[in-house]
Amino acid sequence: MTITVRPAIADDLPALRALFLNSRRETFAWQPPDVFQLADFDTQTQGELLLVAEDGSGRLSGFISVWEPDGFIHHLHVDRQFFRRGVGRALLRVLPGWPETRYRLKCLRLNEVALAFYRTCGFVEIGSGMSGDGEYLLLESGSESDSIV
Repeated sequence: MTITVRPAIADDLPALRALFLNSRRETFAWQPPDVFQLADFDTQTQGELLLVAEDGSGRLSGFISVWEPDGFIHHLHVDRQFFRRGVGRALLRVLPGWPETRYRLKCLRLNEVALAFYRTCGFVEIGSGMSGDGEYLLLESGSESDSIV
C-alpha cells in the first residue's frame, strides 16, 4: 500500500473529525460512547502540528498531532480499515527530526494494542500517572526507533 503523509488542510477537517470520533469510540470501549463528541477534534488539536496519511487513492487513513514546543505526540489515530499497513509508522517517520529528536506521549494502560505498537517502534516507558480516562504510561521514543526510519 502506498502511503503519503502531508500537512492537514481545511478540507480534511470533516474526515478528521469523523476519524477521531470513531477511533476513540472503538478503541476506548470501556468508556460510554457519548463521552466522545465530533467537536473534540478541534479542541484537542488546536495549535498542534497536524499531519495526515493518505492511501494511494487519496483516502485519509490516519493522522498525528504534535505539540511541537514539548515534542509531545498528542494523538495518533489510524482508520481501523488501515490497521497493520504501516500508516502509524509512516506518520512517525515524518516527524521533524525523527528519529534523533525524542518524542513523548501518554498511552492509556488499557489501550494494549497502542502500547504494543509504540513498543515495536522503540518507545520506552519513562513514567506513569492517572488521568480522567484512567491510568496511563508516559513513553519516549528511544534509540530503537531508528529501525523505523
